[in-house]
Amino acid sequence: MSTRVAQRILVRGTVQGVGFRPFIYRLAIECKLTGWVLNDTQGVTIHIEGPPDALTNFARAVRNEPPPAAKVSELIIESAALEYHESFTIRNSAVGGGMPTTHISPDLPVCADCLRELRDATDRRYGYPYINCTNCGPRFSIMRALPYDRPHTTMAAWPLCDACNREYRDPANRRYHAQPVACPQCGPAYRFMITGETAATGNDALRCVVQALNAGSIIAIKGIGGYHLACDAGNERAVNALRERKFRKEKPFALMVSSIESARRIARLTALHVDLLTSSARPIVLIPAKADFPEIAPDSDDVGLMLPYTPLHALLFDAGAPDPLVLTSANRSNEPIAYEDATAMEQLAGIADRFLIGERAIQRRVDDSVVSVRRGAPLMVRRARGYAPASVAELATPAPILAVGADLKNAIAVAVGGEVFVSQHIGDLGELETNRAFEATIDDLLTMYAVDRAALIIAHDLHPQYVSTRFALTLAGARHIAIQHHEAHIAAVLLEHRRLDETVVGIALDGTGYGRDETIWGGEVLIGSVRDGFQRRPLFEPVLMPGGDAAARFPVQAAAAFLPDVDPALLERAPFNFPARFRQAQALVRAGIRSIPTTSVGRLFDAAAAVCGFTRAISFEGQAALWLEHRVRRGSVPNARSFEDVRDWKQIINKLMACREQGMSVEDLAASFHRWLARLVVETAVDAAVEYACRTVVLSGGVWQNQVLLDAVLQFMPSEYLVLWGQNIPVNDGGICVGQVGMARVLSRGDWRYNPADRVG
Repeated sequence: MSTRVAQRILVRGTVQGVGFRPFIYRLAIECKLTGWVLNDTQGVTIHIEGPPDALTNFARAVRNEPPPAAKVSELIIESAALEYHESFTIRNSAVGGGMPTTHISPDLPVCADCLRELRDATDRRYGYPYINCTNCGPRFSIMRALPYDRPHTTMAAWPLCDACNREYRDPANRRYHAQPVACPQCGPAYRFMITGETAATGNDALRCVVQALNAGSIIAIKGIGGYHLACDAGNERAVNALRERKFRKEKPFALMVSSIESARRIARLTALHVDLLTSSARPIVLIPAKADFPEIAPDSDDVGLMLPYTPLHALLFDAGAPDPLVLTSANRSNEPIAYEDATAMEQLAGIADRFLIGERAIQRRVDDSVVSVRRGAPLMVRRARGYAPASVAELATPAPILAVGADLKNAIAVAVGGEVFVSQHIGDLGELETNRAFEATIDDLLTMYAVDRAALIIAHDLHPQYVSTRFALTLAGARHIAIQHHEAHIAAVLLEHRRLDETVVGIALDGTGYGRDETIWGGEVLIGSVRDGFQRRPLFEPVLMPGGDAAARFPVQAAAAFLPDVDPALLERAPFNFPARFRQAQALVRAGIRSIPTTSVGRLFDAAAAVCGFTRAISFEGQAALWLEHRVRRGSVPNARSFEDVRDWKQIINKLMACREQGMSVEDLAASFHRWLARLVVETAVDAAVEYACRTVVLSGGVWQNQVLLDAVLQFMPSEYLVLWGQNIPVNDGGICVGQVGMARVLSRGDWRYNPADRVG
């Protein structure tokens, strides 16, 4: 008789709501082992009994062969006393037991098995828009508490019918403990609504939506994490109406296509683009377009594409919905995505012609994620559905850390249980609804992970007037730590790449960030490490920026900072045709009135764009820089100059102005500017790297979303240097919270005790 032993195994990671317990059950049966498995606040706990070799094989499979949506981050195996079980069972979830350390699963796209059933006329879930199983469907957006069980989700209001209940309780069924499981007999449905009245339900509602879309209507459609506004992307009148109603003059719209084949007709896909489009996150992917789409993405070479990720999307395309569809967040400009039915109908009444409302409630709003590709690697733009709130890094901390991020593209992070969890994208703070969403998200994550708020280390931006900073200082905690904006940018990349202790040269380029000298930074060379701190070398000497933040909305106003002594009459005539705002802004600079010192490279791009022809106000953040990048790509054979003799950023704007006056094309000017800045960045980085004997260069900040600039830097950088940027964490301000965690972890070192008056910053 072989020796029989017992083990207790704790599995941490994304292991709840992803079919992990039925996987363990089937694996134990296959290995002829006995015992039990259950969910608890720590993850999944397994008691397993059998021969030692079989237990070893079992543990290996648990680590290496989990279900597709699961992610095992830690496996803790301990010897246990034999309980002499005769079979293997799945037990009910255990509540309590300390601070939760299980990972909350992001929302998952509909799986191939459910799609087959959805389209099978003989299946009882045929055409049911809420079909799901343990391998797919909503998770984070419907979860109310841990552990992830049906009573803790928004599906609690829908009792299971007998057929669904049998599947739910059968460990051999792929719907075993699939918490959102339902069918047409027992689950929620959709309603098609016109002027507040229900016009159709069920499959009839979907057919009405398709007819309305093909007729040119704008439809508000409830999805997993909120409402979208949809219209026919090929209907110019509908697209323009959506822009007017949403107050979205020129910012690109995302498109949903029915398939990869449809995507290939629109854009130049690489293998990585396909991988991202079909991944479990199903983000919007920015891909080079095969043709111009002036109504969809004006002055852009890329188009944002996504594939259907809910059963509802698949059903709409199957029923003949336009392909592609404009599918954009349902909100007015600068407001968060609408997700509650009554509020959505009120807020979107003047935008949407019709509504498709699903009865399943959304617990928290989660917008679509946006990803780009740079040199064969992802570059995260907006981290939300499909990614949030997954862990982005492992980091041991002396106490839980809450990082509240920046005011633009806000997201928050919580470091607890040795992991760093990042919230979904929240948006730009300053508007009432976005501020409420920000505060609610903080409370949500702290509650979800049962964080001891009295023990919190609270990290916030150094800027004293940020909405996020002011709110952070109202929170009770053990300690408040102010983190400089650009140091957080560099630290975010280093934390992602597990290099907190490494000495690097960081190049942080963005629009604004409050500096330690109380000026506005934005073009920073930061040399050092997160562990030992950074030495700052500004890339340029500061200029006086007239009007402060207002200059970010008017490129000609930014240009005045770089051209304070130029006769304004020269720029008010062809080929420049600057408006009167330039003369007024120039007067402020000359007088030193309402002008703020800054090293902002974001404003440098605005000034270059103004000289090259972008003289109107911007309608969305970064528009002028995107326009300038587009000019480079539009050039047939760019005659780019290196401008190697130019070192000063005022001088480069003067140079661009002189070359344009001499007849140099806008495309060549734009290419020359990008080439000049890239060479300057590389020379500066290499000089600093040689001085500090390091070989790693870190690029972070919103400017690095510019593909032309990044490509040029990578082209000019000597091969012996490793260049890093944020791949799973946004390089823009959406990644600031992650860097704040890394910096706060270092700054909080030492033996200190809770003292409400102990605040740094």
